[in-house]
Amino acid sequence: MKQIDLMFRTMVAELQQRTFDAQWSAEFPPTGRFVPVTVDNRKYWYFDEPDGAGGQKRRYVGPADDTEISARVATFRAEKDDYQNRRKMVSALTREAGMIAPDRFTGAVVEALAAAGLFRLRGVLVGTVAFQCYAAYLGVRLPMAAILTGDADIAQDYAISGEVADSMPPVVELLQGIDPSFRALPPISGSPRSNAFRNDSGYRVQFLTTNRGSEEYADQPANMPALGGAAAEPPRYMDFLIRDPVRTILLHGAGVSVVVPDPSRFAVHKLIVAGRRLDDAGGRAKKDKDLRQAGMLFEALQETAYGRELAAALREAWGRGPSWRSAITAGVDAVHNQYEPAVHRTFGVLPLEEVEKARLSNEHNV
Repeated sequence: MKQIDLMFRTMVAELQQRTFDAQWSAEFPPTGRFVPVTVDNRKYWYFDEPDGAGGQKRRYVGPADDTEISARVATFRAEKDDYQNRRKMVSALTREAGMIAPDRFTGAVVEALAAAGLFRLRGVLVGTVAFQCYAAYLGVRLPMAAILTGDADIAQDYAISGEVADSMPPVVELLQGIDPSFRALPPISGSPRSNAFRNDSGYRVQFLTTNRGSEEYADQPANMPALGGAAAEPPRYMDFLIRDPVRTILLHGAGVSVVVPDPSRFAVHKLIVAGRRLDDAGGRAKKDKDLRQAGMLFEALQETAYGRELAAALREAWGRGPSWRSAITAGVDAVHNQYEPAVHRTFGVLPLEEVEKARLSNEHNV
């Protein structure tokens, strides 16, 4: 895993800041104003702007104790869009630093969702598209084979979706603005709510949320008030993945400011998911991809001084119970490539006795 030069790492940081500034300026024009609202003893920022009919429309911005948001509230009128300069920076990072941009279609999908307020409403980009963003976040080069995808996965915490009292525009209309062939896919469960959309080329946009713990919700897409009419599938382990996400940049166009899972959580989550995949034809291919991405991040995180954060995420997941331990152990034991040393080095922070117990449990279940 090779880091990019310091000059390019500095450029990534500057691009990320400028992109966030530009996105903020576009969403919050100077004709409006920020207003603080207190809910349950906690202050939040909202944005009021004229609705064109003599009244005001209000949008949720975020918690007032988020220092980055509060700084933008204080200075948003002075923000200037330097779109052309940012495009040149993206070009330099992809052509000269060797960092890989997403394919144009994926970039257009994420850009449209970002402009519609997805990340303002605390949505999180997950899956392989999020993995692509770790090259910029960590300042490393990632192999092209590990980031190819034909879909975009978006997650949002179930409770947050209802609490923000705001919503994106209709998702299906946003997607049809990119490709008119996008249609909602009917869920297998027969629910009237759809959590996935696909175009005629097979490109899929899927929404996910945190599992509420009860089996009655396991196969039912959850109603998500903030997602513009989209429901969300509640897979296991999602709460671990999207807790404490980070902001970074997607190298598309002039840069797209996005929110992704903490890379340490992403790496551990990939091990867990890989450990639970079946070894049939379809499951094997997905498992190999999960393990490859996990291995790359385990190596990159240790080489870029994030080793402690990675170990902490692994310990947290390990402490969540026997099923988590079995999945983690199965994932670690399935890693057989150049990334194996990096994975096993971090795995060594766990109690040996518990590790062996989890392995015995896996062998018994097989």
